Amino acid sequence: MFTVAVAGASGNAGAELMRLIARHPNLELKTVTASSSVGQRVDSVHAHLPEYAERVFVSTDAKSLSGHDIVFLALPHALSADLAKQLSEETLVIDCAADFRLESEADWLKFYKTPFAGTWAYGMPELLIEAGAAKQRRELVATKRIAVPGCNVTAITLGLAPALSAGLVSSEDIVSVLTVGTSGAGRGATEKLFDLEPTGSAEAYQVGGIHRHTPEIEQNLAKSAGGPVQVSFTPVLASFERGILAVNTAKLQPGVSQQDVANAFERAYGDEFFIEVLPAGEIPSTNDTIANNKAIIGFAIDEHANRLITICAIDNLVKGTAGAAIQSMNIALGLDEQTGLGDLSKRDLKR
Repeated sequence: MFTVAVAGASGNAGAELMRLIARHPNLELKTVTASSSVGQRVDSVHAHLPEYAERVFVSTDAKSLSGHDIVFLALPHALSADLAKQLSEETLVIDCAADFRLESEADWLKFYKTPFAGTWAYGMPELLIEAGAAKQRRELVATKRIAVPGCNVTAITLGLAPALSAGLVSSEDIVSVLTVGTSGAGRGATEKLFDLEPTGSAEAYQVGGIHRHTPEIEQNLAKSAGGPVQVSFTPVLASFERGILAVNTAKLQPGVSQQDVANAFERAYGDEFFIEVLPAGEIPSTNDTIANNKAIIGFAIDEHANRLITICAIDNLVKGTAGAAIQSMNIALGLDEQTGLGDLSKRDLKR
């Protein structure tokens, strides 16, 4: 049994980590930390976690987090780096923020404007690297430091990597528009959801290539493509709580058929338990991913515009964050990759 601490457990990602930890046979949650919720019980913030209802949030500091086998950091961006330095090298530390995702210091400084902390092993096991010759999974084995990908990044990367790796689409003029649930924008946006009129609402944000996930998306896809990739990415916040639907389009190379696309996705994901590729023309829904660690991908060819359209649906809090963290943790610890991630139910989410 591995002992676990979750830093930032009062937030959306922290809550999802606790939900998954409770169902993992090899994990024992010892400590939950927060900032403004210090001293409060878990059930005062997360009523849907009865297993840990009486736990009390403690301060987020190295003293509270030391002595655990595994520490999950679910903190705001740029707060993990200093804390991680103070933790033992023998502790498996998994950061759900952006602090260690980027390989380029210039990109980090441009988009985050804080000191660059370096790069950890990247927690997207299914990512095609070396132009599709291998997958990121091998980089996670026995590591002690893991950076969990951004949720938007996951939906776009998984939806486009096979086509780029197979050379089926141009690496320029890639456009991704994502419909994102409010939990992807923090607890404040989630709470605001319940104040919306029944008709709901949708709002584009971080428009114009300024979203912080942009360099991470291009970093990933460049590894799959074997060269630079250019992506225009626009997220749209919608009035549902969980999920991301990524609609990606890219210009087809001459002579590419629908069967070529199907073959590329089958080669890439045919043996991946947590990725489901639908038959050509079938379109995924976020509803089919809620509470589980699946990415569901559909595709079609727009013959009029000569573009490939791929659509990837994920739960932003599971496959987009906490599920990816647990999946990567399993690999690092030498456990079966699916441990604790099967039979996840929407029933667990009732408030």
